[in-house]
Amino acid sequence: MDETLASPKMKNIDLINSLERISSTIPNRILIVEGLIHNKNHKEKLEIIIFKGFSSSTTHPIEIDVEKKIIGFDYIITNFKLFQSPLTETKDNFIKENQNSFFFLNRDNWI
Repeated sequence: MDETLASPKMKNIDLINSLERISSTIPNRILIVEGLIHNKNHKEKLEIIIFKGFSSSTTHPIEIDVEKKIIGFDYIITNFKLFQSPLTETKDNFIKENQNSFFFLNRDNWI
């Protein structure tokens, strides 16, 4: 699996904020962003859920101030998973998955 660097490849694009903007226009989709945080001499799992224009991390604290970077650490995004909302226990809500960070920057790929 190829790792997609959030920086420096994407230094001119704030990936998470861009995905939040798209998410706010498609309220019946949940995007789960998976990756790794570089913390000193080891890597830690990173998971961010983007839904209705907002991000929440299940693994690390994130910044809620829209003028700041969402994640205050060096990180690598490795995978994106798109689901239909609402999530239920009885229904498979999975839609698609992609490792390319640019894939979900295209709104058409959320449909």
